[in-house]
Amino acid sequence: MSEHARPFILEEANWKTVKETQYQTAVLPWGATEAHNYHLPYGVDNIQARYVAERAVAKAWEKGAKLILLPGIDYGVNTGQLDVNLCMNMMPSTQLAILKDICDVLVRHKVQKLVIINGHGANNFVAMIRELALLFPDLFVTVLNWYKAAPMKDIFEDPGDHADEFETSCMMYIAPELVQPLNTAGDGATLSFNLKGFREGWAWAQRPWTKITKDTGSGNPAKASPEKGKLFLEKSIENIADFLFGLSGKTIDELLG
Repeated sequence: MSEHARPFILEEANWKTVKETQYQTAVLPWGATEAHNYHLPYGVDNIQARYVAERAVAKAWEKGAKLILLPGIDYGVNTGQLDVNLCMNMMPSTQLAILKDICDVLVRHKVQKLVIINGHGANNFVAMIRELALLFPDLFVTVLNWYKAAPMKDIFEDPGDHADEFETSCMMYIAPELVQPLNTAGDGATLSFNLKGFREGWAWAQRPWTKITKDTGSGNPAKASPEKGKLFLEKSIENIADFLFGLSGKTIDELLG
């Protein structure tokens, strides 16, 4: 094994290492490729999900968890943004087909668990996991939204849900060279459905993105800073690493109670 290759990242590991290691849990980062206001790149969700997944897996591995980080999926559900230039969409049915193929490989090689680390709000894997449970009863599949792994209210003053203070702060820390000056960004002002059910959260409909925002953002990034991003990322990674360590190596019965 090269001194630079990490045995818990499949893309870096060689066959000798993989053949000799009985990985217990696979981790799959899943993002999206879409516009993020004028100041952030299209790959925000992928960059952040990979960054968090890689570091959380590394921390859990150091504690003894036998994890393998799979190559990420960089396409997400963007059915409400198809009129945004080159906003890439992957249908939920396609996502399920991809997951079935991945799960098939994991089961063949006796990996016991799959953790999807999701970085895109429109990706919703819950119904898919229910179906996968019937198809692969020996594989435990779970999903976590990395951006919910730590409380935002403790750090961010004006959080939104897309290219906002939170996402901008994280990108300022992870990849500042890809962030344009904040004075180039729109203010992320958005419209919302005005019926009571939507406002209170017990009704849901897909938002027609270009009708609710002029700059593709949702939330004002003006108060973003790399310091805020660093603080949130560190808390999130620590919590996710603890989750991965606690999950790996345990049976379903040991996870209950």
